[in-house]
Amino acid sequence: MAETSYDLIVVGAGPGGYVAAIRAAQLGMKVCIVEREHLGGICLNWGCIPTKAMLRSSEVFHLMHRAKEFGLKADGIGYDLDAVVKRSRKVAGQLSGGIGHLMKKNKVTVVMGEATLPAKGRVKVKTDKGEENLTAKNIVLATGARARELPGLEADGKLVWTYKHALQPAHMPKKLLVIGSGAIGIEFASFYNTLGADTTVVEVMDRVLPVEDAEISAFAKKSFEKQGMKIMQKSIVKKLDRAKDTVTAHIEVGGKIEKHEYDTVISAVGIVGNVEGLGLEELGVELDRTHVVTDQYCRTGVDGLYAIGDIAGAPWLAHKASHEGVMVAEHMAGMDVHPVKPETIAGCTYCHPQVASVGYTEAKAKELGYEIKVGRFPFIGNGKAIALGEENGMVKTIFDAKTGELLGAHMIGAEVTELIQGYVVGRQLETTEEDLMHTVFPHPTLSEMMHESVLDAYGRVIHM
Repeated sequence: MAETSYDLIVVGAGPGGYVAAIRAAQLGMKVCIVEREHLGGICLNWGCIPTKAMLRSSEVFHLMHRAKEFGLKADGIGYDLDAVVKRSRKVAGQLSGGIGHLMKKNKVTVVMGEATLPAKGRVKVKTDKGEENLTAKNIVLATGARARELPGLEADGKLVWTYKHALQPAHMPKKLLVIGSGAIGIEFASFYNTLGADTTVVEVMDRVLPVEDAEISAFAKKSFEKQGMKIMQKSIVKKLDRAKDTVTAHIEVGGKIEKHEYDTVISAVGIVGNVEGLGLEELGVELDRTHVVTDQYCRTGVDGLYAIGDIAGAPWLAHKASHEGVMVAEHMAGMDVHPVKPETIAGCTYCHPQVASVGYTEAKAKELGYEIKVGRFPFIGNGKAIALGEENGMVKTIFDAKTGELLGAHMIGAEVTELIQGYVVGRQLETTEEDLMHTVFPHPTLSEMMHESVLDAYGRVIHM
């Protein structure tokens, strides 16, 4: 087949890739995007979006059980797991279809198939109809990542699941083991625990949600245990013995092996970048533990070749990938761009209660040599939180004692994944405590706690 030439070829149509394609097209480039499975990538089809749809169902189920607290009656409360899953798949399908519309609107050529890079500036795509040979001055790698599987803990889809199996469960777990307490593990633990599964979470580190501030992790652990979860920290699943309908997990705790039986195991022990089969090493692309090494502008070191999103550096988050997509498109167009700073990227976990953070933890700020001021404010001191029946939570802020710069913000409680953006803007604008103190927060809102936490750091808190 004859070669087709473009200004830009994007490999991978996830939240990094499709955004890069759209922005490049807006800037007048002739763009092609290659995708082997679904437009929208893992995020829209098997990650961010369908999990939030399922978690919304469990949240409503939880609230239905609390109806009496709000003066309401709800009898015969139950759920239909198949219907819950069907709704989540419908939501994912709707958004994936929307990406196709956006590609057409922006005149981006879509090629469905498996891509390889046989040489610099060239992409070969194996499609259902054969092969297509594409050329471009610039190529963006946005192939994403997949679940990491540890030896002996591999998923089988029946007893041992990855996130994909957990999104389309073959059965409702009765006794569930979740390996790993990062965002993915905790979200699934929260969902299935709320629906009634006897849930245990095993974490190799000394606390759950280990990337979060230690105080927030401790608060989360107490909340999860109050909901009936069993949390095993500083523990390692060494082996899984699989029978017909059960799994016996050999868990090392304090140097001793404990055996526990479950009917379902979800493995959530991190990700590996999708770097295989692309021909990257032959091109001279440097890899570090399945991820592409890049500079601050996402350049790989090979002329005209960029890498963004989960295939590149941490944090491995969809919104970071999208922002990188915009940045690289504008960089190619010769615009003055600002590199993505990891410490300005928020992390959100949609468990119950929700967790969100941006910037440095208290420990990290001290490690970096900052003299700090720390403020805290509890949900129980906020009128809107009490009115919502959501008194469980806290907001924590960390400031540079010398300059007043907001170094970090950490939150746990209802809707904090929506609230955190206020602090994200603050970090981006290099906001000081004075700016935040002089800001008028509307009443009654949960956001008032953000203000009070700042005031507390400087001994001026009002409602505590």
